[in-house]
Amino acid sequence: MSSGYQSGFGNHFSTEAEKGALPIGQNSPQKSPMGLYAEQINASAFTAPRHENQRTWVYRIQPSVTHGSFDEKLYHAAFDEESQNPFVSPKQFRWSALSFEGEKSFLDSLVYIAGNGSAASMTGVGHYMYAATKEVPGEFFYSADGEWVVIPVEGRIHLRTELGLLELAPNEIGIIPRGLRFAVSLPDGKSRGYVCENYGATLRLPDLGPIGANGLANPRDFQTPVAAYEQVQGSFVLKAKFMGSLWQAHIDHSPLDVVAWHGNVHPYKYNLKNFNTINTVSFDHPDPSIFTVLTSPSYKPGTAHMDFVIFPPRWMVAEHTFRPPYFHRNYMSEYMGLIEGVYDAKEEGFAPGGASLHNCMSGHGPDEATFKKASEATLEPHFIKDTMAFMFETQLPMFPGQSAVSSPLNQKEYVECWSGLRPQFDKAKV
Repeated sequence: MSSGYQSGFGNHFSTEAEKGALPIGQNSPQKSPMGLYAEQINASAFTAPRHENQRTWVYRIQPSVTHGSFDEKLYHAAFDEESQNPFVSPKQFRWSALSFEGEKSFLDSLVYIAGNGSAASMTGVGHYMYAATKEVPGEFFYSADGEWVVIPVEGRIHLRTELGLLELAPNEIGIIPRGLRFAVSLPDGKSRGYVCENYGATLRLPDLGPIGANGLANPRDFQTPVAAYEQVQGSFVLKAKFMGSLWQAHIDHSPLDVVAWHGNVHPYKYNLKNFNTINTVSFDHPDPSIFTVLTSPSYKPGTAHMDFVIFPPRWMVAEHTFRPPYFHRNYMSEYMGLIEGVYDAKEEGFAPGGASLHNCMSGHGPDEATFKKASEATLEPHFIKDTMAFMFETQLPMFPGQSAVSSPLNQKEYVECWSGLRPQFDKAKV
């Protein structure tokens, strides 16, 4: 399977790995060119408005219905736990990174950390960590529950999809649409990172409003794979995540056999280093929404179902201002991760590959050391470099998984990072 990309985001793409594989003038001719099967992938209702309608036509060697019956239900610790009664607490949580232990595939290494909503209600998210150390030849997977955001932290990960190859390195993200089949390769022998599963509205670029036409993530910097296929017969397995459970069917050929496709349902990737950061040039903090890369809208205007936000290298020049993120309690719940470097609000304890959870209205902010340092710093222009943190913000409360709460990765002493913040107010001196 060869790699290649097209530039753009959310447009109607057209690509073919073999010249002449795409029919001209119609989507589903009586006989598709080259004996291929015409198939449509729908990510919206047929009657959805034109500007919201999402579908892709594929022309493949075998239609996707050619597999065995999904009669075999598999146990999967992360997925089965996700459907159990959630652990509810307003406590702040932080987890250390997963270690590379034993031989685990990408799928088997997934650990459920937190989430909300459900696939059945088509609202909410699920957050996972992964630490994969082996490939499983002949294993393919898709999630019917939501689209996946894959964020590698250490080691590259290749996602071989029906519509082409996504090659992801740290500081890149890859998005796999709901229902799209893929296999995982590990070119460096191992990979560690994060996965967010979005059950709600499809991710898109945020509106820029007063920012104007330019800034944040530019559409031209998103990359979509060109058509690539493999024609392989043999004994394979197709695993499916459906309503929170993992299922398996046997298949006698590789499902990555799409020779040509066109449409706007497709995987894509984005290099976070290309983000055009907006920041204050006077005083105080703009809201972190100015760092939004992608958003999943909700029914409530101005309140996202889920936002994907990053905190990249940037200049800090605010005058008369406490420059790290200030203490706050939010209407939105925040799940954070770190890809590289140090997060400016937590200089200790929050390492690449780790995660934190601050639920709706749970107070949080800089730790004691960061607060003291920032309070006494000379406010000269300062460039924050060699860092990349991210945050998934959601309008729904987050429920950590039971195993995540009891895991040794759970930094139970996390709340102690604020214990040294003593009163500095002295009424006698007022």
